[in-house]
Amino acid sequence: MLPLEDVRIVAVEQYGAGPFGTVHLADPGAEVIKIEDPRSGGDVGRYVVPFQEGEDSLFFETFNRNKRSLSLDLATDSGQAVLRDLVRVSDAIYSNLRGDIPQRLGLTYEQLRHVNPRIVCCALTGFGMTGPRRAEPAYDYILQGIAGWMSLTGEPGGPPTKSGLSLVDYCGGFVAALALVCGVHAARRDGHGMDCDLSLFDVAVSMLSYPATWLLNRGYEPVRTAQSAHPSLVPFQNFETSDGWIVVGCAKEKFWRRLTEVVERPDLADDPRFRDFTLRRENRDVLIPILVEILRARPTSYWLPRLAAAGIPSGPVNTVDQALREPQTAARRMLVETEHERWGLLQAPASPVRVGTPRGDHRRAPHRNEDAERVLRDLLGYDEARRRALEAAGAFGQD
Repeated sequence: MLPLEDVRIVAVEQYGAGPFGTVHLADPGAEVIKIEDPRSGGDVGRYVVPFQEGEDSLFFETFNRNKRSLSLDLATDSGQAVLRDLVRVSDAIYSNLRGDIPQRLGLTYEQLRHVNPRIVCCALTGFGMTGPRRAEPAYDYILQGIAGWMSLTGEPGGPPTKSGLSLVDYCGGFVAALALVCGVHAARRDGHGMDCDLSLFDVAVSMLSYPATWLLNRGYEPVRTAQSAHPSLVPFQNFETSDGWIVVGCAKEKFWRRLTEVVERPDLADDPRFRDFTLRRENRDVLIPILVEILRARPTSYWLPRLAAAGIPSGPVNTVDQALREPQTAARRMLVETEHERWGLLQAPASPVRVGTPRGDHRRAPHRNEDAERVLRDLLGYDEARRRALEAAGAFGQD
């Protein structure tokens, strides 16, 4: 069995952060039943361009493999009745909505405990279910600004800059997945479930990490650094070569001494201005131009083998294409394949969550409402009359 094969999750989710979290639960075996709103054509991720046709998009495929889909209108009493039946046979209900909506849709533990006392209600919202911003919508881009990330990203003197990836969304998904697993473990141990009130805002603030600690306790002012330099370790940054860029990181004194040998300047190791971490940081403006000039004189192919042979942490600044073609990517099986009727054989990044042997039988993302028969008949035991009555009452919407 896969590690989470005995876990069933009802996921009221859409777009990026929420589905990113549950795909890393579905990959190790959890049954994720994705609830899609029939009034809006299902998950908006189905319609993200440029690689989109009909209700299929490569964006949606990335975040929804190994899941099942059920169209359900939670704004109707009949839709809520089906939801409660799903809660009875599930371990968790997971959502990524605005902070005021989980309670409005009846997705909290207080509202569902009478249905299933062990249910874990995991809500990943923009700003959380409390506080003055709880009812505001939030997206990764906005949160990178509010949480101070943009003020730290980019070159000094340049405009505030967003990370090239939606890291608040993705880290939020991982945090929600971790919270859900913790909650299910506790519910099975203690016999009762709980709420997991998670927010992308909390995640973004938490990830300010040690610069925030420095600021709060010593008045440190985080600032942008040239060439993506580390705020305290010198040298630890991007360096231009004659034909590209590399990253060199001297996180230990031994690496610094080895670097002086590689660049054929052993005198720098004993220079009183650069003898230890503190002195190199104080004299950064003297040391870095020396290294920049040396490293810029030769190509990447010259420096990287020599740095690797010396055991100095280093690597190329790859394009995305180069990163996906790295030998280590293949060695770690970090690309998965699925078959799709419209797109053919698809490749996508694998989950980094490794527990035992990774699964090898990945399913494509579900078509909208593809699993209605399996969920309603096989899982919930609805007969034809019950299904027709629910359909007439609007539970499954009008396609």
